[in-house]
Amino acid sequence: MKIYDVEGFPNPLRVRVALAEKGALESVSFIAVDVLGGEHRSAAFLAKNPAGAVPVLELDDGTCIAECSAIIEYIDHQFDGPSLLGEEARQRAIIHMLQRRAEFMVLDAVGDYFHHATAGLGPALEVDQHKQWGEKQKHTALNGMSYFDRLLGQHEYVAGETFSCADITLYAGLAFAEYSDIEIPVKHRHLLSWRERIAKRPSLNLA
Repeated sequence: MKIYDVEGFPNPLRVRVALAEKGALESVSFIAVDVLGGEHRSAAFLAKNPAGAVPVLELDDGTCIAECSAIIEYIDHQFDGPSLLGEEARQRAIIHMLQRRAEFMVLDAVGDYFHHATAGLGPALEVDQHKQWGEKQKHTALNGMSYFDRLLGQHEYVAGETFSCADITLYAGLAFAEYSDIEIPVKHRHLLSWRERIAKRPSLNLA
């Protein structure tokens, strides 16, 4: 198995944490993609993922799987250890719902702000910016933080009392927010406390 990614980018972080949680980091070869040099737009990379985004999982038979949720689902089923997706129907549905909310309410919103309302990855790559949209999405991210703060006031993890892929996605979104100079409001003490606890997990130190 190979994973094409950029170490430190938010979506690749999600996959690396999932692998670390399953004790499977050594089962994968990581191949760095020169995004700043435009490698993700090359014909060779687009053949693996027409969306031109990292990460991409390439299986031994040549099958390429893109999109973090799909890659994490493969990892969760392929390797032993506690499930990141849930053990039964109700739990799986709640985790899926909240993982998706962590994406569009925080991670993706921060990404839109970063790519549209800041210098982003530089003028060579950020060629179609819409600053007003980016600023709007900053507010979406802040509203998302408020939502998850309330949620984490009710239970230990995003989707209940068990760590899941929803926690991984939210953590990556907040890391991206910090990098993009979007601070978690200090009033969100549940969210801040949760982030501090999650940062101490061994998987975050291995990813």
